[in-house]
Amino acid sequence: MDMTRRELLVGATAAGLALSPVARAVLFADPYAPFHMGIQSYSLRGYELPRALKEAKALGLSAWEAYPGHVPATTDAAKLAELAKLHKDSGVRIHAWGVVGFDGNEAASRAQFVFAKKLGIKVISADPAPESFVTLDKLVKEFDIRIAIHNHGPGARYSTLDQLTKAIDGHDWRVGVCIDTGHALRSKQDPVEWAKTLGKRVHGCHLKDVKDATKFTILGEGDLRLDEMVRVLRKQKFDQLMSLEYEEKPEDPREDIKLCLAATQKAIKASS
Repeated sequence: MDMTRRELLVGATAAGLALSPVARAVLFADPYAPFHMGIQSYSLRGYELPRALKEAKALGLSAWEAYPGHVPATTDAAKLAELAKLHKDSGVRIHAWGVVGFDGNEAASRAQFVFAKKLGIKVISADPAPESFVTLDKLVKEFDIRIAIHNHGPGARYSTLDQLTKAIDGHDWRVGVCIDTGHALRSKQDPVEWAKTLGKRVHGCHLKDVKDATKFTILGEGDLRLDEMVRVLRKQKFDQLMSLEYEEKPEDPREDIKLCLAATQKAIKASS
């Protein structure tokens, strides 16, 4: 690339432009570019919110999908201000939030969207009941917030590709899927094929690995075709948060998470 890092930064700042993934990678040596890499905060559930934010930042991440145990929905203005300040001060923004449920109650569903909008959340990972979709179609348009239906393993309401495609068929494009690669593997499904089939309706991704449909592992040590998963998402220009989710060792998962992030970096590099 002919432009220096300084020239890229000065030029973008002067023009008031957002940096492209390529420019961001050059400027900041972002090992995850062109993806927006983060973590599902459930991975850090052993820590209270301030500590979890600190650990996410220490892992080199500047965004996360907050789970409700860390960031519960609220209408209290003071609590919302506190949550916003905690995230701003930490340098970790909330891109996505969930997994949460939706039923046919429009008032309750609207309250969750209002909460998300106030915190700048772009995607809500969800387990919506069938009767909620009429309301969700309305709310995703009104708030311009995406719903990402989360698959949650064998026996769950959404555990197969067929269940997911039928659920989103005929609904607003903002109603899509959060592919949890580990739970897909637990259901003896191939998350790579899910990504190929769902295309632009993939609004989130929980990267995790599973061996023999039973044992959660560090990324790269299970049956997930990580390189291929990353390659497909890259080809499709996936532009939402790619969230590492690691469910083991909740008391202190940091070293294992580092190994998972290293595997992700390697897969991204191989996909270029």
